Amino acid sequence: MKALVTGSAGFLGRHFCQALTDRGDDVTAIDIVHGQDALDLFRNGRRTFDVVLHCAAVAPHRAAIDGRALAVGAGGLELDSAMFQWAARTRPGRVVYFSSSAAYPTDLQNDFARPWNLREQDIRLDRLNIGSPDAIYGWVKLTGERLAEAYRAQGGAVTVVRPFSGYGEDQSASFPFGAFRDRARRREDPFVIWGDGTQVRDWIHVDDVVGAVLAAVDAEHDGPLNIATGVGTSMAELAAMFCAEAGYDPTFEYLTDRPAGVAYRVGDPTLLHGVYVPRVDLAEGVKRTLSARPISM
Repeated sequence: MKALVTGSAGFLGRHFCQALTDRGDDVTAIDIVHGQDALDLFRNGRRTFDVVLHCAAVAPHRAAIDGRALAVGAGGLELDSAMFQWAARTRPGRVVYFSSSAAYPTDLQNDFARPWNLREQDIRLDRLNIGSPDAIYGWVKLTGERLAEAYRAQGGAVTVVRPFSGYGEDQSASFPFGAFRDRARRREDPFVIWGDGTQVRDWIHVDDVVGAVLAAVDAEHDGPLNIATGVGTSMAELAAMFCAEAGYDPTFEYLTDRPAGVAYRVGDPTLLHGVYVPRVDLAEGVKRTLSARPISM
């Protein structure tokens, strides 16, 4: 296949580029850090592709979402709207739109006693009141899903995926998993955790994110589709896993004045299991991360 990957130098983008190359696809990689702005391609490009993986985004981590809302919101909307308009002109075989678990209503993510994890149908784009997503980033992703619906209504093929907390050996320290990796490698004591440590996330290894998305593309699955494990682990539990694997027992320091996000965000993987079953559990992911050679980012 002829594949386009935007945001190719980012965490997800570089893993998709590698996976597509490994399976013999012809990959065009676009990233602003390499002097290639996806917006230029979307405004002027005419080349056609079999699949487009639109990974480009503006700093989708907690500190930026809470501290740089205008840049995250305006930049994200500009990228997504330009991409769909370009796709409507050039008609790629299939577009993959990366939405997010942040699109789910926050009032479904603040109760540890919920009887079910977040399901795809918990977002109803056909309802006027769909609930408030997580910050401006969540609104951007909801708007992107609406654009995907409009593109599909015009005959475009699009797969919408909602990744939960993706992680991997080479993730930036701007994200909790990467930050915990670096603190454990340095054997920091105290070991700092943003928030009170009780906030729960559904951690899914980047190999499984890539495997799930490519399986959905091959199956021509339109989505929306949770990319999740269905297993929740708190920040405090994750920190303890890192420290145990690193072989030390620090004091944990909780910074409750720092951005922490919602209380409980875990996805229901039932629909995902129809096309792909995640293979890397969190304990194995932590072990891989600490045994891997540090990568300069």
